[in-house]
Amino acid sequence: MKKELSTRIIAGKYKGKKIKLPSKEVTRSSKNMLRESLFNILQFDIIDKNFVEVFGGSGSVGLEALSRDAKNVYFIEKNKDSYEVLKSNIKSLDEKPCIVRFGDAFEAIWDVIEELKAKKEKAYFYFDPPFSIREGYEDIYEKVTDLIKKIPKEVVESIIIEHMSNYDFPQTIGSYELYKKRKFGKSTLSFYR
Repeated sequence: MKKELSTRIIAGKYKGKKIKLPSKEVTRSSKNMLRESLFNILQFDIIDKNFVEVFGGSGSVGLEALSRDAKNVYFIEKNKDSYEVLKSNIKSLDEKPCIVRFGDAFEAIWDVIEELKAKKEKAYFYFDPPFSIREGYEDIYEKVTDLIKKIPKEVVESIIIEHMSNYDFPQTIGSYELYKKRKFGKSTLSFYR
């Protein structure tokens, strides 16, 4: 029998709650230290704000935002197994403020953007694409860069990219400027606004 992978919510109203992780072949979960640092940086800015986890996976980052009082959390996931795990994790916490989109992040993100525009609201966009060393994802960072260039500023609080530390995203992506960078071993967080 396969051991079920899991992690826990680090802080906030769901602190200590267990969330399931999809199999490692499918998704790479954001490390606890990285998640903790991300939210130490965002701190109270996240309260009552929208948060979009563009490559949803288990939802560990978006659910951490939910635990820390984000208003609505959007998740996009195209892998069926990860999507099922994500839905069950949301159900175990609070479904009301969560909006889950099943599909390719590069297409489904536009539904989220349209929804934000209609509400005249902004969001934190969190990009944690599969590492570019994975088969079939060699150009993923270029694709993410092209996508970010097209996101209208009216819906953006900040854009955060989790990526391999040996890859540097440009100082400027479209009308967004890099304002902070934090390295955690093999992973780095780059912040744009």
